Amino acid sequence: MTRPNRPIYLDNHATTPVDPRVLAAMRPWWEENFANPGSIEHAMGRAAEAAVEEARGHVAALIGAEATEILFTSGATEANNLAIKGAARFAKGQGTERLRIVTVVTEHKCVLESVKDLAAEGFEPVILPVGPDGLLDPDLLDRTLAAAPALLVSVMAVNNEIGVAQDLAGIGAVAKRHGALFHTDAAQAAGRVAIDVQAIRADLVSLSGHKVYGPKGIGALYVRRRPRVRLAPLFSGGGQERGLRSGTLPAPLIVGLGEACRIASLEGALDSGRIAGQRDRFLAALSAAVPGVAVNGTMDRRVAGNLSVSFPGGVTAQAIMAAAPDVCVSTGSACSSAEVETSYVLKALGLEEARARSTLRIGIGRFTSPADVDLAARALAGAWQRAMQSVESTESPDKLAAARNPRPASAAE
Repeated sequence: MTRPNRPIYLDNHATTPVDPRVLAAMRPWWEENFANPGSIEHAMGRAAEAAVEEARGHVAALIGAEATEILFTSGATEANNLAIKGAARFAKGQGTERLRIVTVVTEHKCVLESVKDLAAEGFEPVILPVGPDGLLDPDLLDRTLAAAPALLVSVMAVNNEIGVAQDLAGIGAVAKRHGALFHTDAAQAAGRVAIDVQAIRADLVSLSGHKVYGPKGIGALYVRRRPRVRLAPLFSGGGQERGLRSGTLPAPLIVGLGEACRIASLEGALDSGRIAGQRDRFLAALSAAVPGVAVNGTMDRRVAGNLSVSFPGGVTAQAIMAAAPDVCVSTGSACSSAEVETSYVLKALGLEEARARSTLRIGIGRFTSPADVDLAARALAGAWQRAMQSVESTESPDKLAAARNPRPASAAE
């Protein structure tokens, strides 16, 4: 394959490129008006404040919220920490007897670690399993909450590794029926699938700028006002964001997040249709060149641009990536990629160790072209074939036969 001018980027679940329109919207707030939005005593400060509030409205509109229900954070990790720890600590300070925090084994690490941290403060973490398709069974959640009251249920909207979209409306209804707060990490969902906080009955929703073609270093937390959800802040400061998230507001980043959300509101459905077509094109080409390649998680409830694919023959994902340096993909969550270990998400689906280690995460995005997916499929298939040759040079004839004729695997196996 002829080396392209730049690598083919198919890692849009780790981060997305900043949309040029977002960059253009941000630039004046670095160069022309760099004022602190809190400096409302003068004209430049008031203009910066107005830009921040306009952006707040765009973020709210993307998820069907009111502008006053949006708090700006440094990203989804902070938003998740504030939602989970803030809700738990405030309720405990009010003397609640509900100390169970219910979440799911496939959640992002920052959610799982937040819940784990609360165990040291007297709370009871409850970690629910998922099925082989990656979905939480609402009936299991119902039985869990019926067995003992819970303070909070936290279930992510779209999984960051396997792209599976949970039934948020069903989960929210169960949580509300049992009197629990409902939080969802929507970092991978916003702009990719429709989210309406009223329809899913969410109390808290976490968002991330760099997952929606906005800048890094900015995110948001939706906090329901009617009925009002109360949080304890994570740290003390000057009282910005209603005292829940102190610190000088980064106007350029907030403007960028707002513009990214505005664009997503207008173009999200069109993006998803086009991206789904690119994903299907990629999968068809890869499957034709690599017999036995399998998709992990359900295809029926999956965000448009995601594929979690396992390669046959005992070839590791790292070997395939090394043999295809012009394609940017990953083996799982970028937040955990420094640790070379089997994905806990794939383990939760029941995948065998070898299959989990042969899995690549493909993330197709707004700026992925048909040529990109064609070249990427060809490059990854060629990398697998070269890696297989290396495996074949060391394997026994019986193992070679099994590798060349893999057992068919269902999409949700």
